[in-house]
Amino acid sequence: MTTTSKLSPGRKPAGEDDDLTPDTRPGLRGRLAELNRQMTANPLLDYFMICLLVCLLTGLGLVMVFSSSMTWSARENSSVWAEATRHAVMVVIGLFFFWVALKFPLGWIRRLAPALTVLTTVLLVLVLTPLGTGRAEVGSQSWLPLGPIQLQPSEMAKVAIAVFGAWVLSRSREKDDPRRLKSAWLFGGVAGAWFILIALQGDYGMALSFGLVMVFALFFAGVNMRVFLGILVVGVVGIIAVIAAGGYRSQRFLTYFDTLLGNFDDTRGAAYQSHQGFLSLADGSVFGVGLGQSRAKWFYLPEAKNDFIFAIIGEELGLWGGALVILGFAALGVFGLRAATRAQNRFQALLAATLTAGVVSQAFINIGYVVGLLPVTGIQLPMISAGGTSTVITLASMGVLAAVARHEPEAISYMQNYGRPVTDRMLFIQEPGMENDETRSLSRTARRDEADEAADGGARRTRGGREAATAGRYGRPVTAGRDARPDSADGGGTRVGKRSQSVSGRAGSVEAEKHPRRGRPSSRRGREDRPVQPRRR
Repeated sequence: MTTTSKLSPGRKPAGEDDDLTPDTRPGLRGRLAELNRQMTANPLLDYFMICLLVCLLTGLGLVMVFSSSMTWSARENSSVWAEATRHAVMVVIGLFFFWVALKFPLGWIRRLAPALTVLTTVLLVLVLTPLGTGRAEVGSQSWLPLGPIQLQPSEMAKVAIAVFGAWVLSRSREKDDPRRLKSAWLFGGVAGAWFILIALQGDYGMALSFGLVMVFALFFAGVNMRVFLGILVVGVVGIIAVIAAGGYRSQRFLTYFDTLLGNFDDTRGAAYQSHQGFLSLADGSVFGVGLGQSRAKWFYLPEAKNDFIFAIIGEELGLWGGALVILGFAALGVFGLRAATRAQNRFQALLAATLTAGVVSQAFINIGYVVGLLPVTGIQLPMISAGGTSTVITLASMGVLAAVARHEPEAISYMQNYGRPVTDRMLFIQEPGMENDETRSLSRTARRDEADEAADGGARRTRGGREAATAGRYGRPVTAGRDARPDSADGGGTRVGKRSQSVSGRAGSVEAEKHPRRGRPSSRRGREDRPVQPRRR
């Protein structure tokens, strides 16, 4: 007696769909997994997302600076748009350098690292001379007047130390390499000297931000963990010294400890700014009071357009606006580090990782002290706070990060096969190329083959020379698969070439067996000397 299973419409017997993967099963989870797989499979994902996030954060910052600077600008200048217009000009200049960084070859950045290091050292020394300004206005001598603009060398030092660290620490990869220790000492000496020069300016918040960039560079280079323990000990001793020295910096730490305990006894003194920031965030609630409707910017919250602009965002845009900023920087960190792991060489990987960690850590330090999780350090919110040269330098560094993502091997291969994106063609950004050591060796092989052909009077390139020349110009195509890696046994040839030759050789032998007269041709003299055999009937 046979039994029939009762199935509802659209269902399969038990066990029939066990072999289906989550991506092929119906439902929201399967669709999201399929969408995630398609997105991550896009070779230009890191490049597009970094550019998109930088533009979104910069655009949001431009809007919030316009909103938060109106009252203070009217008080200090003749127009309510004076500060906002100045920031907009700096954003345009920064986006221009972002575009220049996309066009700038990454190999040139490596070559210019020594010159950039010397220039930064000179500027950090000059700012401590009578040429430097800012001590009377904000308590730190951190700016150099250059005509109508004020240059802040400490902001430039955060990018320069990332470039210098990537250049020095990328020389050795193996732990037993004797150059590894020398590179670490050289980087530590230069970074330590710059840290002292920035601290002498009186800007301890900027010194902290610079120190974090230095630590991240050492961490990504794989330095021994004992080095970080030593740095941690030095940092703790420095914080204790600042607290013991007294002054407004010591009051910031005391206010921070009071904040953790919920004690605001001095809301009109040392804790005034932190207290007003908390009130702004509380007024914003979930959905905010509306864009441009902040009450704290009416001379209640100092530095509303700079250090505490996140409080204005939380007040006007609410919890959702603050969460958008946090998620934006978190996504920038994810895609920046992803680009570092997919970079074509060690220099680009260290450069991308250090720049990403430096900007994201600075953002979360700013957000942390606005919400009371960290002491107030005076660090700006990158790409959002009103700034001068800091805005330009930050956007230029993000352009370098996007350039590293654009030079991923998969992205290069994709553009070679399908062409540049529409945005790149509109912005006149040329096609990227491989710039690693392997490509340079292939280029030298191609030039050597061409020289040999010219000496021999050959009119046609050999197959190996043509492939080496192509790889030297465009890089090794990723779409060629695993067999496209250089083979050390054949002196620069490729396994693809060997494989194709063996396949063609087998095909030729089979063809010769089927058709003996179509076999391998002999020389012309051999055919003439061969006696003509009479054809048998």
